[in-house]
Amino acid sequence: MKKLLILPLVFILLSSAVRSQNLVFPDLHGFRTVTEYPVYLPDNLWDFINGAADGFLALGFKDLHVAEYRKGKNSIKLEIYRHENHTMAFGIYASERSPHFNFIRLGAQGYNADGAINFFKGSYYVKIRTYSGKEKILQAAETLAFRVADMLPGENSLPALLTRFPAEGKLANEETYINDNVLGHSVLNSAFMAPYESGNDSFSIYLIQKESAGEIRDMAESYLNTAGMETLPGDENRFVFNDGYNGTVFLSWKDNLMVIISGLAKDQTAIAYRYTSRILEQ
Repeated sequence: MKKLLILPLVFILLSSAVRSQNLVFPDLHGFRTVTEYPVYLPDNLWDFINGAADGFLALGFKDLHVAEYRKGKNSIKLEIYRHENHTMAFGIYASERSPHFNFIRLGAQGYNADGAINFFKGSYYVKIRTYSGKEKILQAAETLAFRVADMLPGENSLPALLTRFPAEGKLANEETYINDNVLGHSVLNSAFMAPYESGNDSFSIYLIQKESAGEIRDMAESYLNTAGMETLPGDENRFVFNDGYNGTVFLSWKDNLMVIISGLAKDQTAIAYRYTSRILEQ
């Protein structure tokens, strides 16, 4: 009777997928899965990625699961970072991508570059790496990436607010997310930023969306106060002023959405107004 009770346990231990604290690592044919790493949490992430941990922690890092897939002398490392939400996962993913990478349809967005395959989906940021240049190993790494993407839950699209950025002049795949201290100001947070080029001009557009129009109004007033400007009920929601950290800034808002443009001069109001209008009138 005792032998019969042991059999189900043996079956679980020999299961084709390896489970680590509610996360299942998929199989990869011909490779041995090694899960000798601990589950990393905010208080020990430095043990794994040293100084880079600060950037992850600033974007709502929750935990990290790591596995290696080994075949002879070849190894593929899989890192699955879980963040607070979809926006935070995009933020950390975007901070490590380059517009020059080879982008592929993987998760919400992904790319491969020199043996690395990175992507994000839902609240997860996934990094896969091999130092092998063998075509079969590189193909196996890509197979693993798609299996992980299929396994993970969550949104398979970019954050919705990114669609509000006008396409004209926007530099592709260079949008980022800044959680705190936007433009160096503690009163500004949760901004998506996209860089632009218009003729010889380079500038940046920041979008901040909150739950209510009141939150946006309060944030705008706090920001304006840092520049010594006062606002009163009924004021036009468009301002041009000098930001001590960033030079001339164009600030506008409507309902629960704020637009900030930096990098243009005061005599380029027409450009700023054109972009601002496109965003706020959508």
